Amino acid sequence: MDDDWIVQFLDKTQVGHISTRDGNQPFINPTSFWYNTDSHEIYFHSNAHGRMRFNADNNPEACFECFRSGRLLPSNLALEVSFQYKCVIAFGKIHVIGKMNEKRNVLNGLLQKYFGEMKSGKDYRPITDEELKQTSVYGIKIDSWSGKRNWEARADQAEEGEWPDLDPKWFKFY
Repeated sequence: MDDDWIVQFLDKTQVGHISTRDGNQPFINPTSFWYNTDSHEIYFHSNAHGRMRFNADNNPEACFECFRSGRLLPSNLALEVSFQYKCVIAFGKIHVIGKMNEKRNVLNGLLQKYFGEMKSGKDYRPITDEELKQTSVYGIKIDSWSGKRNWEARADQAEEGEWPDLDPKWFKFY
């Protein structure tokens, strides 16, 4: 998919997965995220200390993934059984954001993405400096990315075959 599709998908998708590593040991973490078009970075946050922070400080290579799945696509051909999906995968370097004003801007960007109608100081108390000290905020500077979509209405079937007699539960949306 093209860059515009990827940006729109990132804006709409709520959960992403960040993959980092400690030496040869991979670590993946689900998280909320925000893509900033101006900096071409994916931002997220976690605890001030822990595995994500250790990995970010010691191994900057990171991978990001987010997806949406639809219904299962049954087939009378085993190799054609599938499911509907849309996804984005990005590769880049992770870094910890240390300056308080930058951390606050990123966290406000996350709040805007997920709770855009709510206003700081009106609907919720603004982020405090003490809270910022307890939070690690990260950026992944994107080196490359790709988007993929398989949203077909049905899976391929054998020419002489018929649709399998399936329980309707296979056609649910998840």
